Amino acid sequence: MDQAGQIARAVLYEGYLLWPYRGSALKNQQRWTIGGIHPEPYGRAHDGNPWQARTECLVEADPADTVEVRVRFLHAVTREVARARGAELDLVPELTAAGRRHLPREEAVEREVARAGLDLGGLAERPARIEIDVKAGQEAEWLADGAGGRAGAVLRSWQALRGHVEARAEPLRPGLFRLTVRVVNTTPWAGDIRAEAMRHTLISAHTVLRTEGGRFVSLMDPPAELRPLAEECRNLGVWPVLLGEEGDRRTMLAAPIILYDHPRISPESPGDLFDATEIDQLLTLSVLALTEEEQREIRDGDPRGREILDRCASLTPEELMRLHGIVRAEPAG
Repeated sequence: MDQAGQIARAVLYEGYLLWPYRGSALKNQQRWTIGGIHPEPYGRAHDGNPWQARTECLVEADPADTVEVRVRFLHAVTREVARARGAELDLVPELTAAGRRHLPREEAVEREVARAGLDLGGLAERPARIEIDVKAGQEAEWLADGAGGRAGAVLRSWQALRGHVEARAEPLRPGLFRLTVRVVNTTPWAGDIRAEAMRHTLISAHTVLRTEGGRFVSLMDPPAELRPLAEECRNLGVWPVLLGEEGDRRTMLAAPIILYDHPRISPESPGDLFDATEIDQLLTLSVLALTEEEQREIRDGDPRGREILDRCASLTPEELMRLHGIVRAEPAG
C-alpha cells in the first residue's frame, strides 16, 4: 500500500478501538466518536451530530482536466453469538466452541463510493451526484464443536444506509476552480438513542480527491496570491490536506481529524494501533503489560484487537528498540 493509501486507512480506523483495547473499558463502550455523518432527521434533532460534511478546496486546472471523488466510511455491524439447540439458535452472552470463546461485539465494515473522470468544466455546468445505497443485511458464521457438529454461530447484521455525494466546481479565474463536495446522510431514521443512530451513520467518513492534469492548492500554506481565495473555502466536519510525497499536489484528503500537508506514517511503526497521533512505543509496552485475563478479553472480542496482541507479542528486541526514537531531518522550508 502506498503512502497515500496508508494515511487514508489510518484516518478510516482512527479511534476504532482504543487502549486498553478491551470491550469492557468505558472508552470502548462509547464508540464511533470521530467523523460521523448521522441520519438527517437525527442530526437536525441533536446538536453536535452532523448529518452532512462539506469539502471546499482550490484546484489549478483547465476545464478539461478531471477529478476523481472517493468517499470512504465505516458501517457499524452488530455481532451476536448464539448457541445451537437442535435446529434453533439461542442468543447467549458468550459461547465457547472448539476451545475459543466468542463474545458479542460491535464491529465495522468498510464502505466506499467513488466516481472518476469528472471534468471540471462539466462540474461547473452541472454538479455530479453519487448515490449511497446500502441494503440492510445479515450473515451467520457457523461454529463447530469438538465432535464436528454445530456448537452455534456468530451472527452479524447491519442496517440500511442511504445518502448521496454531490460534487460541483466553480470557475474563479482562468486556470483556477473551487471544488465543493458534499456528503449527506438521508437515511430515514429519527430515533433518539445514540447507539441505534450509529448503526445508520457514515462513521469516520472522509473524502479523497484526485486530479488528472490539475494541481490542488494547499489550504494550510497557499501561495500569497491565492490566500484570500483559500480563506474563503468553507469546510464542514473535515480538514483538507495534500496527500502523497512532498511536492505532489495531485491528491487531497478531507479528513475528520486535523492533519498537516503530506502526512506520513512513521516507517518504524509496526502496525495500526488505531491512535495514529499517540506514541507507538508507549502503547506497545502497555499492551505487553496487560494481564492474562485482560489479554483474553481482547483476544475473544474484536478481531482487530487480537491482531494488535499478536503483533505486539511477536516484536523482536530490535524492533522494540526502533520504537524508542529517531532523529529525522525534515525537508528545508
